[in-house]
Amino acid sequence: MRRPSLTVLVGTHTLESHSIEHFLMRKCRGTIVAINDQGQLFSNPHSTMALPLECRAESDEEEEAWLWGQIQAEARRDAESEPALASYLYSTILSHSSLQRSLSFHLGNKLCSSTLLSTLLYDLFLNAFSSDASLRAAVVADLRAARVRDPACVSFSHCLLNYKGFLACQAHRVAHKLWNQQRRPLALALHSRISDVFSVDIHPAARIGKGILFDHATGVVIGETATIGNNCSILHHVTLGGTGKVGGDRHPKVGDGVLIGAGATILGNVKIGDGAKIGAGSVVLIDVPPRTTAVGNPARLVGGKEKPAKNEDVPGESMDHTSFISEWSDYII
Repeated sequence: MRRPSLTVLVGTHTLESHSIEHFLMRKCRGTIVAINDQGQLFSNPHSTMALPLECRAESDEEEEAWLWGQIQAEARRDAESEPALASYLYSTILSHSSLQRSLSFHLGNKLCSSTLLSTLLYDLFLNAFSSDASLRAAVVADLRAARVRDPACVSFSHCLLNYKGFLACQAHRVAHKLWNQQRRPLALALHSRISDVFSVDIHPAARIGKGILFDHATGVVIGETATIGNNCSILHHVTLGGTGKVGGDRHPKVGDGVLIGAGATILGNVKIGDGAKIGAGSVVLIDVPPRTTAVGNPARLVGGKEKPAKNEDVPGESMDHTSFISEWSDYII
């Protein structure tokens, strides 16, 4: 019987491959997934577990519509298999006509208080998402990031409903939009609720790209003038903070495709280059060049300052936390 052809995604690149064997012969690096011609995804080409993940959309709108169909199908499946969740899944997903309406409803109920009503927040979120295509595209990219990079993410609906890092990031995007519209008291009130509910503290002025994974997310702190590029992954208890400077541009600038390990602290107006990796627990006080790995307290470049070792993949997509250890002998006890 003919084996299904594969579409292979390597980082942000797409390759065509006629078989799993052909795919394995390609010396590809980066985040790798294989999708057969039935639209099923294999996170490992050897695996027999297939997931309907891939979409061949011509536009952001088509991709959003496809993803929303997947989320609804997952919710119907889960409501049938677990009747105790049927009412919850109906109210949060199945009763809504679009992803933005579902997300706005869910965020409104998560972040409301006795004086900040869920209906007010629903209207606030829905107006922001409905009027800004870039926000909707970021939502889709963030859902995909969680589904592909995190093996604990069992479905898109699981991320939408339960991933507080994803929810905090989407709420922040709206707070940032309000901040830029000079509606700063409301942006700061929303920031406070995000911090209270999700234990994620992102100043509403901070700029964040798309394709972001806040994995676990508890204790993440991101300062006012910080920026984060696209396709980054940030673990729990990460701080992008200042050094005590009274004002001005005083927080880190994180490039595209960066991975920041759990408990890492990056302080000051320093640049973390595209494709860099920051090891767990590191304290970074100086610039980190693109495609290098910084580890330790204070952080040092793996391979040395003069000729640092270069990352061969995109750490923010591959989620490879430990490949540098063999070259890190100076630090190993």
